[in-house]
Amino acid sequence: MPTYAYEAVNKNGDKKKGTLEASSPADAEAKLRADGLFPTGTPKEQKGKGKKKEVAEPAKKKKKGGVSISFGGIPLKRMTLFTRQLSTLQDAGLPLLRSLQILESQQKPGKLKSVLETVCEDVEGGNTLSDAFAKHPKAFDRLYTKMVKAGEIGGVLDVILQRLADFMEKGQRLRRRIKGALIYPTVVICIAVAIVTGIMYFVIPKFQEIFNDFNVKLPALTLWLVSASKWIAGTATPDQKVPGVIWILAAPFIIFFFFKIIRKTGHGRAATDWIALKIPVIGNLIQKTTVARFTRTLGTLVAAGVPILEAITITKETSGNWVFEQALGKVHDSIKEGETFAGPLRKAKVCDLIVVNMIDVGEETGDLDVMLMKIADNYDEEVDVAVASLLSLLEPFMVVILGGIVGTIVLALFLPLVSMIESVSGQKGK
Repeated sequence: MPTYAYEAVNKNGDKKKGTLEASSPADAEAKLRADGLFPTGTPKEQKGKGKKKEVAEPAKKKKKGGVSISFGGIPLKRMTLFTRQLSTLQDAGLPLLRSLQILESQQKPGKLKSVLETVCEDVEGGNTLSDAFAKHPKAFDRLYTKMVKAGEIGGVLDVILQRLADFMEKGQRLRRRIKGALIYPTVVICIAVAIVTGIMYFVIPKFQEIFNDFNVKLPALTLWLVSASKWIAGTATPDQKVPGVIWILAAPFIIFFFFKIIRKTGHGRAATDWIALKIPVIGNLIQKTTVARFTRTLGTLVAAGVPILEAITITKETSGNWVFEQALGKVHDSIKEGETFAGPLRKAKVCDLIVVNMIDVGEETGDLDVMLMKIADNYDEEVDVAVASLLSLLEPFMVVILGGIVGTIVLALFLPLVSMIESVSGQKGK
C-alpha cells in the first residue's frame, strides 16, 4: 500500500507532520480526519526509499510585503455571508486557521480576499482573531471585533459569529426595505424634472415666437414662464455663461456634497440630525429606525458578554444619529455612577415610553439583552408600517405637486392664446 506524507493541524491548531499508508490521497485524508487531524494540503505519495520525503503542500499564502490592489469597500452582503460561513466551519470543529484559509481561497479577487490573506498571516503568526480583525477597521468595525473578542474569551466563537451574522442580516433587511421604498418616488421625481426641463427648454421658446408674431401682450404668469425658459436655455441675459439646465443637472450633486461637508463638522452634524427628527412623518421613520438599530446592537453585544459600559460606548458610536449619541452618553455616565439605564433615557425623550419601560423591566429582571432584542423586533415591524405610511402620503403629494406644475405651465401658455383668439374675433367683427 502506498505511503503518503501529510501536513495537518489538530483541533487546538497545532501543526502535525508525518506519513501514513493509504490506498489514495482521499483515503489518506479520511484517515487523518478520523484521527482528529485536518490536512492543510493534499497528502503526497512517497516514491522510493532514498528519496527525500515529500510533504503535503500547505495552503498557498501571500508573501508579506506583497501588493494587493483592490477598489471600493466590502459590500455588507459579502461580509454577512463570510460571517455565516465562518460560524458554520467553527461549529463543525475545524481549526480557526484552516477555516480562514478555506474562506479566503473561495473569495473572488477584491478587498475582502486581500484582507483575509492578511488575517490568515496574522492568525498563523500567533495573533488572536479579534486582534487580526482589528487591524482592518474598514472591513471589521469595532462592534464586530468586540463581539469576536467576547466569543474568544468565552470559548463560544461559533455562537457569537452566528449572532453577529443574524444581526447583520436583520440590519441588511432594514436598509433594503427603506431603500426599496425610496426608489419609486425618486424615479418619479427624476422623470418629472426631466420632462418639465425639456418642456421649458424646447417647447416654451416655440410658443414665445408665436406670441411675438401676433404682438400679444403677455400676462405676468406667462412672462415669468418665458423668463424661466430663457434662464434654462442660457439666453436670459447676455452675461449668462452657464445655462440653467446645467445647474438643474448639477443640483443633486451640489446638494449631496454640501450636505457631506456640513456633516463633517460637529455642529453641522448635530443640527442636521436634530432637524431630521423634527420633519413630519420622515422624522418618525428615522426615530424608529434608529431605535431598532441601537437596541439590536446593544442587545447583541450584551448577549455576547461584552461589558455593559463598553457595549454602550460601541452602540453610541454606531447609532448613526447625534441626538441618540448624546442620550446614550448620558446613559453611560449614569451606569458608571451606579445608577439605572432607563433614567437618563427617559429624561432625553428620544424614545417612546414603552421602550424606556421595557428597558427598565429588563434591568430589574436581569434580562436586559432579551428585552432589547424584543424592542428591536417590534420596531422593525413599526418601521415597515412607517415606510408604508410614508409611501401612501408621498404618492398623492407627488400627484398634487406635479399636477400643479403642469397646470401652471398650461395656464401660462393658454392665457395669451385666449387674448389672441379674442383679438382675431374682434378684427373679423369689424
